[in-house]
Amino acid sequence: MKVKLYLASGSPRRVEILRDAHIPFEQVSAPVNESSSAGETGLQRVLRLAQAKAEAGAEVVRRIGSNTGAGASSPALVIGADTEVVIDGEVLGKPESDAHAQRMLRRLAGRTHEVITGVTVIRLPDGVRRSEHEVTQVTFAPISDDEIAAYVASGEHRDKAGAYAIQGRAGTFVTRIEGCYFNIVGLPLARLYRMLREMGWEART
Repeated sequence: MKVKLYLASGSPRRVEILRDAHIPFEQVSAPVNESSSAGETGLQRVLRLAQAKAEAGAEVVRRIGSNTGAGASSPALVIGADTEVVIDGEVLGKPESDAHAQRMLRRLAGRTHEVITGVTVIRLPDGVRRSEHEVTQVTFAPISDDEIAAYVASGEHRDKAGAYAIQGRAGTFVTRIEGCYFNIVGLPLARLYRMLREMGWEART
């Protein structure tokens, strides 16, 4: 029996990663509160939010099955993910303004930071779940204030963890990557693929 995949994310980057990998899926809208929790580490945050997103997505999928008469027994896997940029043990989050983005980029310039993504997959209808995470080390070259200002003026930083998109103009800042590139974009593809296979999904040939 085929297992259907659902991505509980509004991120166009995650959508693109799965589509480029020719992994068939449906996207479901399941927004969650992404507020920080006091004293929470970057790893704790991404795992908590990935789980919350997968749980919210699973509820949507259950409602879809109930409303369409597909039944609660239809096998499905729901994917939730969250990505954060961490430097000096601090989660940077997404910039609240252009000025905030510039401060983030100045802090990252010439240094190495971590990109952490938490991934949770929930299997329906039995509710079995698995959560894992991926860490990638990213090193930026020194960046001048003029370069930072030009980058922020491009608007690419908006709604991006750490105020940058490695797959865009910010790729010119990166001198070294240790780990999974797709993790930086927002979804550790090889890890997710293994998780899906281990939970009963089979790739189409």
